[in-house]
Amino acid sequence: MDLQNQSHCSICMTKDSCRTVRSQTKLMNILIERGKPREAQSIFDSLIEGGHKPSLITYTTLLAALTIQKDFGSIHSIISQVEENGMKPDSIFFNAVINAFSECGNIEAAMETFWKMKESGLKPTTSTYNTLIKGYGIAGKPEEYLKLVDLMSQEGNVKPNLRTYNVLVRAWCKKKNVTEAWNVVNQMIGSGMQPDVVTYNTIATAYSQNEETDRAEGMILEMQKNGLQPNERTCGIIINGYLKEGRIKEALRFVYRMKELGVHPNLVMFNSLIKGFVDVMDRDGVDEVLSLMEEFRVKPDVITFSTTMNAWSSAGFMGKCREIFDDMVTAGIQPDIHAYSILAKGYVRAQEPENAEELLKSMIKSGSHPNVVIFTTVISGWCSAGRMDNAIKIFDEMCEYGISPNLKTFETLIWGYSEAKQPWKAEELLRVMEEFEVQPDKSTIFLIAEAWRATGLTKEANRILGTVHNKEQKIETTKEIPIDGLERLYQKQTATASHPNLLQIPSVATSDQKGSALSLRKGRMVLRDADFPLECSWFATKSMYLPLGCKFGARCPIVCRSQCQGLLGMYGQLTHSCTVVFLN
Repeated sequence: MDLQNQSHCSICMTKDSCRTVRSQTKLMNILIERGKPREAQSIFDSLIEGGHKPSLITYTTLLAALTIQKDFGSIHSIISQVEENGMKPDSIFFNAVINAFSECGNIEAAMETFWKMKESGLKPTTSTYNTLIKGYGIAGKPEEYLKLVDLMSQEGNVKPNLRTYNVLVRAWCKKKNVTEAWNVVNQMIGSGMQPDVVTYNTIATAYSQNEETDRAEGMILEMQKNGLQPNERTCGIIINGYLKEGRIKEALRFVYRMKELGVHPNLVMFNSLIKGFVDVMDRDGVDEVLSLMEEFRVKPDVITFSTTMNAWSSAGFMGKCREIFDDMVTAGIQPDIHAYSILAKGYVRAQEPENAEELLKSMIKSGSHPNVVIFTTVISGWCSAGRMDNAIKIFDEMCEYGISPNLKTFETLIWGYSEAKQPWKAEELLRVMEEFEVQPDKSTIFLIAEAWRATGLTKEANRILGTVHNKEQKIETTKEIPIDGLERLYQKQTATASHPNLLQIPSVATSDQKGSALSLRKGRMVLRDADFPLECSWFATKSMYLPLGCKFGARCPIVCRSQCQGLLGMYGQLTHSCTVVFLN
């Protein structure tokens, strides 16, 4: 935003601003009102690049855009530019600067601007004082408001209004001092003003966050005595509070009470309730909420269906889970990645990997794009079933689809080979990981070491452990199915953009970056074994420089001739599907 050597507009050089500056400033205000402050900032930058001189109103608008973005680093620069251009700040500009400093908690700079404003002969308004009170609250010093009240009384025509008191109430609630918040309410009433719904909702939020939702609900009677009715926001605070405390039945009871209060429950509330009942595996509760949705004529969305599916999937009722999925499609709602993930994980839990694979195929056929999590989930299903040929086939399809495997994908395959008593294949996967630029973790090494130890080859296990630990360290065994690890890694509480706090459902990682052709070519390797045809796998290729469907030359395997000769007797004890191959 450096203006030096930038002003080339002849009109801007002779007047305060040209028509372009005025129209673009108006556009900046429109963008801010539409919630697009970044675009408004871009308009300002384009004015500078075009050789125009911003007006004071333009700078004021820019301050507003930066404040919304929490970009406070340029405040001083903007003030300097206004001064260098010989502009005289007006009350609107001063108020914008005070608001910017208050929002970032720099109350000292905000007060310094306040005094400059007074020195310039401009009178602060009630809004100015409200902004400063907000700043003290953000800075964690709400008690300082008394100084501002004294200053307000000296102004003559400036007096605290309802917003002044509500800002104070919010400041004390932020410090979890509800007692002081009520004292402010009493001062408000003493000054002849009555608290509004915002006042009560602010205190209700404090009670809810302090796990005192009963008191929040109890305030409804106080509101009604003062001629106020709770709104949707009030009810949402109470429902969310009960859910946060784990009191799902109370949350459901309050939804019934909303009928009496004349407030219509919304989709977010119902989805939150369903999520609550799913978390405690209460399918009857889920059904009751769904019935209530029909009664209130609230249509379910993809989140409603996905959350309900998760309830049946977690309980092992995959038939019911699939029925809900089909109902969603019939209702004209496009399943998202969460819905497919829930269904796939359910099939794997139910030991139905063939259904998980069929779901993957139908997902691709419908035009949806599976990610690395979906593929890895299906792979884990076949690993759990001991069908490593099928697991590798899905791995190949994932690479053909253009998705690079991640650490969890490889650890799932390693676990599968461990269960199949094929530790050399588990160890060979380290080469593939290297080609895909996936760094093994300690858990990866432990899995490979456990694979060797499970076959009785403790010496090989210690050799692997030596890469991260002392060779004498004992091996920690692990026997859990990878799908559970998958869930721990990828199952996060996600909220939709439209309701970020009330609703959270399991999500999947979105970092399923598609691998480049080079990385996929590099990732192919040889697993010399007779378990599955080499020609059919991405693991078996001949030349890393040929097209994706071609093969590349063999690499040296992990198990060398001397190892195999020395351990031939031990290998004979392994599963009958293992074939030892001697290579030069």
